[in-house]
Amino acid sequence: MSYQEEFIQIYKQHIHREGADKLLEYLCSHQSDFFDAPASTRFHGSYAQGLVAHSLNVYHCLKDYMSRPRAKEQYHMNYNDETIAIVALLHDICKINCYKTSIRNKKIDGAWQQVEVYEFQDDLPYGHGEKSVYIITGFMRLTREEAFAIRYHMGFSNNDNPTSVGYTFEHYPLAFALSTADMEATYFLENK
Repeated sequence: MSYQEEFIQIYKQHIHREGADKLLEYLCSHQSDFFDAPASTRFHGSYAQGLVAHSLNVYHCLKDYMSRPRAKEQYHMNYNDETIAIVALLHDICKINCYKTSIRNKKIDGAWQQVEVYEFQDDLPYGHGEKSVYIITGFMRLTREEAFAIRYHMGFSNNDNPTSVGYTFEHYPLAFALSTADMEATYFLENK
């Protein structure tokens, strides 16, 4: 099964709120490069389809995190499958149409060669997590906790006000769980 097929299968199985079908239609359209784009220029997922692969990795990491007895019993993280799918699969939707290919010279085995690279060009520089929330809510409503989880999924690494991140993690546990799943996928599953 391809990344796109797996993404669509999980999405259709779990995400059913009003507008979800229109968002998926957009993701699958020629207006979006979601299923072809990299996840970054040179770090995790810096290859074609890296964005969808990363989104799936975050989904699986978040599902695993939420299945832990401690998460359920001690932390009271009892989120439904729809919420888990929404925040994990769509947390980086802000990266759609932001990566362009170009050619650079790179020294390989002592000789200069031209290689294709990705460059980041954001024509809607609205921030990272907040841009994802903005795009999603153009199609369907998010709960407050879902919106905060997506907005703060970068945790303390987003050069944000640490007080805001700490407050969010304390009051919206889904944000902490999503941030943890995102870091697990990035640094353990997708590390070069």
